[in-house]
Amino acid sequence: MPHRTFFWFILPSLVAMTLFIFVPIVSVVFQSLYVEHEQVVVVSENCGPFGCTEETTIDQDATRALREAEPLGRFAGLSVYTDRAHLAADEVGAIWAASTGLGDFVSRLMNLPFYRALIFTLSYVAIVTPLTIVLGLAIALGVNGLPKVFKGPTIFVSLLPMIVTPVVGALVLYWMMEQNGILGSALQAITGDPTLSLRASAPLTWITLYIYGVWSSAPFAFIVYYAGLQTVPQEPLEAAMVDGASRWERIRYVVIPHLAPLTVFIALIQLMDNFRVFEPIVSFNAGAVAPSLSYNIYNDLRGEITLFNSAAATSVLTILGVVILLTPVLLRTWRDFTTKGGH
Repeated sequence: MPHRTFFWFILPSLVAMTLFIFVPIVSVVFQSLYVEHEQVVVVSENCGPFGCTEETTIDQDATRALREAEPLGRFAGLSVYTDRAHLAADEVGAIWAASTGLGDFVSRLMNLPFYRALIFTLSYVAIVTPLTIVLGLAIALGVNGLPKVFKGPTIFVSLLPMIVTPVVGALVLYWMMEQNGILGSALQAITGDPTLSLRASAPLTWITLYIYGVWSSAPFAFIVYYAGLQTVPQEPLEAAMVDGASRWERIRYVVIPHLAPLTVFIALIQLMDNFRVFEPIVSFNAGAVAPSLSYNIYNDLRGEITLFNSAAATSVLTILGVVILLTPVLLRTWRDFTTKGGH
């Protein structure tokens, strides 16, 4: 394709990406460097027969004029990123010096809002992403081996989590896990603890969010793998059968290598989605015990005082986190691509 034709072909996409991705990101980064102006305080002295007293008042007109003159606020630079609400550089150093070990350090770190959210977010990514891939592949292999008459209904049931709105699905599971819910009552009976409650147990809340994450994401992995299974070449499978390979050996040495590019694709999508986990936390009302980075952004924007700069800084750190997570996968994909191209 000629360069001129290629340029006009990709121009609409470049314009859309610039307007809806690049410009907003630059705006967020710029906003994160400013903090809101403090209110202008006026101290006046009132004197009477019994002496003088100082009276402090807020000059609303001066405050309004200051904010109108500099709507972005006061330039603070990177101090927003290093304050206690974010990277907490000073606090982390003090915690490290006072900790007796790695476990104690992590436990103390959980008291800082950003690191509490980061630890939950990373644990959610580390647990939900591989389980989603494994479960999606297992479902796809199972459905692919069914008789044709059973495939349609099974695929429909397997895709139900994708049909249900995420917030609604999370609420249904939350109600089921309540003390008087089906799963909550079953857990109480199994553990022998009639007081066991999702609201009162932080570990149970984390586990429930992991379960919901796998349940809601597995259908996507399943449908991608199922489509990929339709393209598996039959010759290697037949040759493996002739050589006496078992079903597991055929899956391990023929099917899984063929589906490797799809696994990379699913991993990329899941890493991005899981690092931005938000809906189940709101639905489970779990912000106090299982906050995520996205939930912290939401919390900054919905409070009595809207903290735009804090939300912007957390957004930038979230973007950096996604980039760091995706970099190894992208580098390996690029290396495989260039290696194959070299041959």
